Amino acid sequence: MLIIDARESESLDRALKVFKKKFEKAGTIKQLRARQAFILPSVKRRTEIKKAVYIEQLRRGEE
Repeated sequence: MLIIDARESESLDRALKVFKKKFEKAGTIKQLRARQAFILPSVKRRTEIKKAVYIEQLRRGEE
């Protein structure tokens, strides 16, 4: 659970902005999306390897 310490002098917009930052940093949305469907560990590993190869190609300037 996220707890936001809002002072009386602080505006609601500022408190909302802090909440959004904390919510994003906590990774709640990513976690929910990951739990929607079970992915086999072998498939997960394969996608990570493909992603790493793609990023490496971009860094080298190859396509």
